[in-house]
Amino acid sequence: MLLPDRMSGMELPEFNSLQDLHEVHDMLSERIKKWPDRWLAEGRREGRQEGRQEGRQEARREIARNLIASTDMSDSAISEVSLLPVEEVAKLRVETQH
Repeated sequence: MLLPDRMSGMELPEFNSLQDLHEVHDMLSERIKKWPDRWLAEGRREGRQEGRQEGRQEARREIARNLIASTDMSDSAISEVSLLPVEEVAKLRVETQH
């Protein structure tokens, strides 16, 4: 039989014995012990993904800077080669000239 939990709207199981309660406690304790490892692994995975993305973006900027410094290519042509938006290439051009 399930009893309503008035505070959260959840239904909680009725425990028939103290042993039932201990079993649930033990099960939850084991799950909780694994949470930090799971969070850490997920955080590392997200961090590596962000790092790769930032690295690719910085490589694109470096390509654009090199093309600006060593060629007479237009911003739109550099944009096509570097895969950066034309506006970002224009900003890099201004930064490079100073």
